[in-house]
Amino acid sequence: MAAVDKQPVTGAGPFNGVLTWVDARFPLISLWRDHLADYYAPKNFNFWYYFGSLALLVLVIQILTGIFLTMNYKPDAAQAFASVEYIMRDVPGGWIIRYMHSTGASMFFVVVYLHMFRGIMYGSYRKPRELLWIFGCLIYLVMMAEAFLGYLLPWGQMSYWGAQVIVNLFAAVPIIGEDLSIWIRGDYVVSDATLNRFFALHVIAVPLALLLLVMLHLISLHEVGSNNPDGVEVKKRLDPKTNKPVDGIPFHPYYTVKDIFGVSVFLLVFCAIMFFAPTMGGYFLEYNNFVPANPMQTPEHIAPVWYFTPYYSILRAVPPLFGSQFWGVAAMGGAVMILFLMPWLDRSPVKSIRYKGTLFKSWLAAFVITFIILGYLGTKPTTVWGQFGFQTFFMDTRDVATWVARLGTLIYFLFFLLMPWYSRRDKCKQEPERVTH
Repeated sequence: MAAVDKQPVTGAGPFNGVLTWVDARFPLISLWRDHLADYYAPKNFNFWYYFGSLALLVLVIQILTGIFLTMNYKPDAAQAFASVEYIMRDVPGGWIIRYMHSTGASMFFVVVYLHMFRGIMYGSYRKPRELLWIFGCLIYLVMMAEAFLGYLLPWGQMSYWGAQVIVNLFAAVPIIGEDLSIWIRGDYVVSDATLNRFFALHVIAVPLALLLLVMLHLISLHEVGSNNPDGVEVKKRLDPKTNKPVDGIPFHPYYTVKDIFGVSVFLLVFCAIMFFAPTMGGYFLEYNNFVPANPMQTPEHIAPVWYFTPYYSILRAVPPLFGSQFWGVAAMGGAVMILFLMPWLDRSPVKSIRYKGTLFKSWLAAFVITFIILGYLGTKPTTVWGQFGFQTFFMDTRDVATWVARLGTLIYFLFFLLMPWYSRRDKCKQEPERVTH
């Protein structure tokens, strides 16, 4: 049987012949049609649906700026800090590339946190999108690894001591902890060997894993279809003539134009930070990181970058039990890993927060407020605000900030652990059959 020829490319103007030749050898046009032109998305997307495309934009910014930075960066303990200063002061345009990369790191987490919050609000982790959510959580984990690895590279005071503290946490793991921390560092302390392996992982291994997961995330999204603020499955109601969702519209041009507007606003904010406040008061770039790493001088307060501080607060909130910090490390890891279980914890009959009741909305509000408070406390040194004059099981004095962090940690975990109960008992509204505007 003769092979069926592909449809010729139409509407390509002077490039029609070239695109036809390419499409006969590579599915360029079919990819464009399947994933953009003919991909139907729900017609009721709102403001919260900007952040997925913005995350992809920031990923591209990080990769491109990272390539240019590696052209002049020296992954050597004796030259790393000086090479960063050389990029900032002597390389033409080097300062803007470095600030784009440092600002992009924080903005990456801003848009991803907002993207994840939208997923929680509208139930984007519910059936049939469980695997989509898992891929998203894996992207989040790999992002954290990438950010941590890159944090050491400037070889400033906070880079050095922050890496020293975080790697030492692995030593709290029973049995294999000491060997594991030595294996990660490549030495008994953070040294040139650590810098070299972190550099290799940061610029090659982890970005490849991140790109693979992003691709799987997008493929999974286009397979099951996008969720929407109503939580209605638009693929279930098709037009019998076109076999397209009656509550959907083509992603291109409608949502490409919408995303271009979102990108424009985002770039205005991005450039304002980059040109006028690249350090953001020490939250995006800590002031101690403008001082060369000194293994003989410990900074007064060692804290991670702002996007790790909620988990750092959870780590500090759990007191050492039986002389081991393992339980704090376990709580910090569990705070991230519990996100993977959300598709099976939520037992609500509806997906979207629009139709969920007061119970879910109250717990979600408490979760968001708690996460912000934990993030703020993680940026501050532990300070004893008041003593109650009696000995508790854990400590002789009560630090108000520490106890607030402990309460926040409890609320954080209860949001997930009690979800099967309060999501089932919640008084929900009837979900509509079709999307609303």
